[in-house]
Amino acid sequence: MKKKIIIVGGTGFLGFHLAKYCLKKNWKVLSISRNKPKKIRFLKNVRYLIADIANKKKLFSKLKNHSNTDYVVNFSGEVNHSKSKEVFKSHYVGLKNLSEFFLNKPIKKFIQTGSSLEYGNKASPHKEDSIGKPKSNYARAKFLATKNLIKINKTNKFPVVILRPYQIYGPSQDVNRLIPLVIRSCLKNKKFPCSDGRQYRDFLYIDDFIKFVIKILTVKKFNGEIFNIGYGKAFKVKNIIGTIKKLIKQGFPEFGKIKLRSEENIMTYPSIGKAIRLTGWKPKINFNKGVKKTINYYKNNLIY
Repeated sequence: MKKKIIIVGGTGFLGFHLAKYCLKKNWKVLSISRNKPKKIRFLKNVRYLIADIANKKKLFSKLKNHSNTDYVVNFSGEVNHSKSKEVFKSHYVGLKNLSEFFLNKPIKKFIQTGSSLEYGNKASPHKEDSIGKPKSNYARAKFLATKNLIKINKTNKFPVVILRPYQIYGPSQDVNRLIPLVIRSCLKNKKFPCSDGRQYRDFLYIDDFIKFVIKILTVKKFNGEIFNIGYGKAFKVKNIIGTIKKLIKQGFPEFGKIKLRSEENIMTYPSIGKAIRLTGWKPKINFNKGVKKTINYYKNNLIY
């Protein structure tokens, strides 16, 4: 029988790439999201359900005929972090609703997407056994979601694995994220505001991330574990912007025009030793290769 997967947030960047990969493996894919997919992220063999996971009654009604699934992956959540109420509802209340619905269902794995911001001001490289103090509303909501899932894993053997991705990038990402925003601005050869670029961040290409998700889904081990997922290296943001400008050969970054957020750490990158040691996964696509693939996508898809 075909494997079945429910991707919550299946119309987003991560959800789209996971759905596309699962379709290639001949899985049945159900997407749950608040909105219909954008044209660039529509997949004809995916079944799309529209639901707000923070609305428990409506969510349960939508899911009642779809509880017989192998896997559930939660990529959902409000992306505008200035909307504090929506952030809390989608990233914490919504997660609680999902876990409650699937708690006594015969699923093989539930993957929750956490955040590197759960570590708060802990020094990098972050390790999964570090307990930070999250500073933003978004980080606190993610941290509460993690605590809830670890608790029900211990009390009910809920088959959850929590991933804490760092900066994931690649084709079809919305242009409100750093790398596509810089690519788009350089392709248009225009001035664009940036921070001073002194921050250090980790960047992982989407294909490497999806391969780790599939690896975790298809093994029985690791329930109750937390994994950092990134490239495992700190890249200076100013150098990232400079690399993209150099590859495209145009564009005018205006460094220092955007102030850093008060809760923003200068140095943020993960230790990925646990993921490598326990699963055998390793990132294979270096930044130069990944960003060239991403630039080519935006060149060939006239959405900029």
